[in-house]
Amino acid sequence: MLDWTRRQGLVPLVFAFFALVAPGAFAEQPAGTPAPAATAGDGPVVFAAASMKTALDAVAAAWKTQNGKSIPISYASSAVLAKQIEQGAPADIFISADLVWMDYLDKAKLLKPSTRLNLLGNTLVLIEPADGHETIKIAPNFDLAGAVGDGKIAVCTIASCPGGIYAKAAFEKLGIWSAVEPKLAQADNIRNALNLVARGEAKFGVVYGTDAKAEPKVKVVDTFPESSHGPIVYPAAVLAESKNPDAAAFLAYMRSQAATKIFLDQGFTILDK
Repeated sequence: MLDWTRRQGLVPLVFAFFALVAPGAFAEQPAGTPAPAATAGDGPVVFAAASMKTALDAVAAAWKTQNGKSIPISYASSAVLAKQIEQGAPADIFISADLVWMDYLDKAKLLKPSTRLNLLGNTLVLIEPADGHETIKIAPNFDLAGAVGDGKIAVCTIASCPGGIYAKAAFEKLGIWSAVEPKLAQADNIRNALNLVARGEAKFGVVYGTDAKAEPKVKVVDTFPESSHGPIVYPAAVLAESKNPDAAAFLAYMRSQAATKIFLDQGFTILDK
């Protein structure tokens, strides 16, 4: 079987053009290439936001230890994955990094009724390379543009990628959007934005707290106030076309004590609904 955990890096390259437009603009785009279905004996195919990779890989490994079945996972921007699902990709479970793209599939009746739940929460942070020495306090009208100078601020695509949408909202709320917009380096998903900072190709980045925790080559400069952006919510659901008998069981497993510990250790918060 094709190992999607190994090939996940190809997905954003193939579908990166989707991330350049807002949700309503996708209707005119050509269909992408669907992901292959899992082979017999595998667990459900999961399409998950890129920011979940470190934690969800560990949850899938724990599931395999317990159940003997692997979980094929494709990671990318929630926008890209939602469009692949809409175009017929044979996924069983979708986990988005925001409510917008889950709502998008819900309105298209592509979710299995009564399976949707809000799984996790996260924080939004400003990061720099691990050897950086900036001391910046995030506050209204703080001079991020001045601090970055001729450098760049890495974000994921502000038009469609949830992390980029949250970042833009925070910049606008804090009154610095017009100053920082020309300095943005937009990546097709949030892990690629993280990598730009880790490699020193961007002076700063805006990612989730869990991304920063997963990458030792970056450090957190400060955390954006929750009031500066909408709540960061990761909803999950079984997809309407799923035929995998373990789909509901794996969704439930992500609420288990073992999975909860993994998510908490990685920095996520556990949501009740």
